[in-house]
Amino acid sequence: MTSAIEQPETPAVLRPAVFPRLIATDLDGTLLRDDKTVSERTVAALAAAEAAGIEVFFVTGRPARWMDVVRDHVHGHGLAICANGAAVVDLHDGARFVEVRPLERTDALAVVHALRAAAPGTSFAVERTEGIHYEPAYPPFFLDPGAVIGPAEKLLAEDAGYTDPILKLLAHHPELEPDEFLAVAREAGGAHGEFTRSSPTALLEISGLGISKASTLARCCAERGIAPEEVVAFGDMPNDLEMLDWAGTAYAMANAHPEVLAATACHTAANTEDGVAAVIEQLLRARTP
Repeated sequence: MTSAIEQPETPAVLRPAVFPRLIATDLDGTLLRDDKTVSERTVAALAAAEAAGIEVFFVTGRPARWMDVVRDHVHGHGLAICANGAAVVDLHDGARFVEVRPLERTDALAVVHALRAAAPGTSFAVERTEGIHYEPAYPPFFLDPGAVIGPAEKLLAEDAGYTDPILKLLAHHPELEPDEFLAVAREAGGAHGEFTRSSPTALLEISGLGISKASTLARCCAERGIAPEEVVAFGDMPNDLEMLDWAGTAYAMANAHPEVLAATACHTAANTEDGVAAVIEQLLRARTP
């Protein structure tokens, strides 16, 4: 006899060949709910994973200054990978930068010139370790009182007076479709950086060549003697694709971009339904004889 109220189906979990030693999870659209909070269920699942000896790494496009939302939920090592792999920060020590993998100023300028020609109307922002600066036409998601507003060419000039490294360049287009803009930008400027996106709008994120969530996660795992097959990863947007491909077991959220869903054999519930927590809970149950 079935209940009159149907319960949502729990996604099946592909049991890894080895019990995972590390969980790598994106934040927005993945671990966080749409209101940018961490649910009680997810907090409990993360703590249970750590208690079982599984390290948890938050791997996000967010800058270090936007990590307060998960600061209290990183255990053990206290580290997080930010800015799509451009920075490793210690959340236990005020988001102190442990490692920075910068975008060179000359490459950032070359990207600006290339996109100005290939996609007229593009506006830019420059994300540095000390904050963000942007052009007047660029739509900032969060107002930063310390931001300098001006043309990208001046923000990136050799004599602009900045000494802190560039983590990434951001490019926004008011009319192009997001995936179309990404394709155009990669064709025009791909020789000077890694292009990806994580926003539902035509907002691109450009890191230094060879820098991605995957490459920095691989470095962190190598330091710990953790192999790819010992990693379970979660993501929802194109900036997660390399990480999901690198990890031994990879889950796309139900709300993920179509390219991410197509690229992964394992899917879990949406971020609004605690899809990451659901998998962690099942992984831990599967370990119990």
